[in-house]
Amino acid sequence: MTALGLAAGPVVALGFTRFAYALLLPSMRTELDWSYAAAGGLNTANAVGYIIGAGSGAWWAKRFGAGRAFVWGMVISALALLGSGATGDFAALSVLRFVGGLSTAVTFVVGSALASRIHTGGRQQRSAALVAVYMAGVGIGVVLSGVAVPAALSALGASGWQTGWLLMGVLALLALIPAARAAKAVPAAPPAAAGQGRSGLGRMSWSFVWYVLFGAGYVSYMTFVIALLKDQGLGTWSTAAFFIVLGAASALATLLLWGRITGRLPGGASLALVSVVVLLGVLPVLLGDGLAAAMISAIVFGSAFMAGPTAVTVLARRMLPPHAWASGIAWLTVAFSVGQAVGPLVSGVLSDSDGGIAKGLWLSVILLALSAVAALAQRERPVIAAVAGSPEGARPAARK
Repeated sequence: MTALGLAAGPVVALGFTRFAYALLLPSMRTELDWSYAAAGGLNTANAVGYIIGAGSGAWWAKRFGAGRAFVWGMVISALALLGSGATGDFAALSVLRFVGGLSTAVTFVVGSALASRIHTGGRQQRSAALVAVYMAGVGIGVVLSGVAVPAALSALGASGWQTGWLLMGVLALLALIPAARAAKAVPAAPPAAAGQGRSGLGRMSWSFVWYVLFGAGYVSYMTFVIALLKDQGLGTWSTAAFFIVLGAASALATLLLWGRITGRLPGGASLALVSVVVLLGVLPVLLGDGLAAAMISAIVFGSAFMAGPTAVTVLARRMLPPHAWASGIAWLTVAFSVGQAVGPLVSGVLSDSDGGIAKGLWLSVILLALSAVAALAQRERPVIAAVAGSPEGARPAARK
């Protein structure tokens, strides 16, 4: 139940603040007369805030306590969502997206560390399953936004985008109740002993490369796929069905499948597998059109896109000493955010050129393929190498 309560964090941080923008983007472009580059730039503002929030997440947790940082990040995110429904000014929306990105990154990073600290009795499979429950919150958020936003657009037309933001802001405030209770139930982090040595982040260098490429590839699709489906002739409720199926596939696969897979595959194998499945999920809407292609894409892509954070969090927990989990997850999320900042902007520029949105989305395919290659270079080394804190301690683990 604790992991499920913490999952309210990803519901708000990614399900609402980041991914629901794809549902609102077509109406916002029409009403506010934006180019695709401007639309991508707004998501980049969110991602820049996310970078700063991810990089400072461990500091906020240390300064105010992990539970408080987690909950207050959600509060600020909810206020940013409400504010986004109160203005049509591009500069103001950019600031709100930036603030929302920063606060949700703190929530997501600190929440990931909290989920990693839930007592498991030392069982690795149990730990992976709890992290998967936490990450499943993203899919739940996608489903909720897939219902709330289209309802607002259907009732009010293109101008309903403001009501869509407001509805998600209200839902985010309600999500604070289970999140705050769960945060209080997580045991405190063990203090870092003087002899624990280095964090061992350098041994995960290929995971950082993978996360940058994966973040850029998957978020370009998530930002512009609804606009592509609209161009292909799908209506409001057809695109809503796509989004709901995508979110449901994410929640179910993360809960039932990826927790087991990421707990068993060594090194970067799980990261590479995630990249390949997500890549395959992008292809149907690029190679075909219509509702059938959209649903295939939703199921395949949705089943794996949030397995990336699950897989890398589980890998970090295995490769890093406990005192480095929060900072390790934070810096990995920074890498993720860098990719998410660059991807939509470049994809938006490509979408404004000849070839349209499809041309921009082919960038996702290329980046995801490169991320799979980078993941295969990651080797897993036992956490003892990081705890030892010396070259002599690291060499035996490196040979395993």
